[in-house]
Amino acid sequence: MRLRGRKGIRESLEQQTDLVVLDPRKHKGQWSGLFGNDRPIYVEFGMGKGQFISRMSHKYPEINFIGVDMYDELIRRAAEKARNIWEPEGLETPPNLKLALANIEYAEEVFAEGELQRIYLNFSDPWPKTKHARRRLTHPRFLDKYRGLLDGLGEIHLKTDSRSLFEFSLNAFADFGLQMSNISLDLHAGGINEEHVMTEYETKFVGQGIQIHRCEAIVGAEALKRYQASRLDKYRLVTGNDSG
Repeated sequence: MRLRGRKGIRESLEQQTDLVVLDPRKHKGQWSGLFGNDRPIYVEFGMGKGQFISRMSHKYPEINFIGVDMYDELIRRAAEKARNIWEPEGLETPPNLKLALANIEYAEEVFAEGELQRIYLNFSDPWPKTKHARRRLTHPRFLDKYRGLLDGLGEIHLKTDSRSLFEFSLNAFADFGLQMSNISLDLHAGGINEEHVMTEYETKFVGQGIQIHRCEAIVGAEALKRYQASRLDKYRLVTGNDSG
């Protein structure tokens, strides 16, 4: 993928240290300090133009968000979008958002063990050819990285328009021993699901009638306990069975 960016893009990004992180490896294990608090950190790997991560940061101010992409031009566009979204609040800089220039291949060099609580994978490249399977962001080699980066409440949230990638991902999650929840083959079947913040691709695809597939994979031990307890509570409510 090649992007044609504006002239002087790197110089522009270098002047946006309040929002843009051009050398994120320096902050490995210290992202909370960069945000100035110890709130949970949610990361989107492959954020594209940044609509999702920017809107999420605005919708959930109690969470710290990091958008990661490897292209200068996408970081620039995301920064512009984020500032526009937060401008009505009278803030030039989103207080709970950072945009990091990084290659996901080296995620473990950017984030420390247990430093993240949630990872979003939205409309990642499906790499449809079998010989390229290792490049898919839900391949076991990536899942192994994510498991190390996520804390006890860690989860992976996946959205895609690619049925083949979705099926591959469900199998990869299962083979990796991860509990899955909230699986949907058509997230917006009954109309736009307002509960979910949409990406640029998602908005486009839904407008074209393309189905959006989504699921959550539970990684952290504490997250799994909470999920199991929730399922048990629902079972008791439905059956009226209060026995252990």
